[in-house]
Amino acid sequence: MDITFAQTLWITFKLAFATTVILIIIGLPFAYWLTYSRIKIKPLIEALVSMPMVLPPSVIGYYMLVIYSPRNWFGAWLNDAFNVRLAFSFEGVLIASVIFSLPFMIQPLHNGLRSLPDSLREASFTLGKSKSVTFFRILLPSIKPSIITAVALTFAHTIGEFGIVLMVGGNMPGETRVASIAIYDEVQSLNFAVANQYAFILFAVSFVMLATIYSVNKKYDTWRMI
Repeated sequence: MDITFAQTLWITFKLAFATTVILIIIGLPFAYWLTYSRIKIKPLIEALVSMPMVLPPSVIGYYMLVIYSPRNWFGAWLNDAFNVRLAFSFEGVLIASVIFSLPFMIQPLHNGLRSLPDSLREASFTLGKSKSVTFFRILLPSIKPSIITAVALTFAHTIGEFGIVLMVGGNMPGETRVASIAIYDEVQSLNFAVANQYAFILFAVSFVMLATIYSVNKKYDTWRMI
């Protein structure tokens, strides 16, 4: 296997894995708070979380570049204090990817928690269980299909990212070049054989992820009917 081909796939799946892990850690407590919080501005927060689903990737990428720029206070602080520049780096792409994939993790978890009856949580509190025990031992096991759906959607969405990666990370082999960008490059070079290899791998992984979601949901629905 060509080294560049292997590097591109490694970066693609490393980005998807890291994004998914970060978002599951952030997403679980955030979805819990979003579900049971009573603050008045919750609709605004929900809208903000869902924005990446409707905004063009170029818009998010542009704002991320502005934030990363040394001309901006945050970018200047990172550069001066830590000698770190996030623009056109894997770390910068990872942060942008986490923001861009946020709704694909939060929404399934949020919907799963909302589908649970309030009596389930109240019964746990009545038995003297703490919020953390209720969350990890009562609520999370009850929304396993939602967790699997959130993880699969986030991973599949990340491996297919194009615009946000190109805007924030450019096309740097061995650093920010992912499979979706490689497909575009190979097609532009009329190298359809290599483009087909990248495309088939992304297609296969995405298909397995979606098949897993539907299989788990079907088994869960069957179990609930018994």
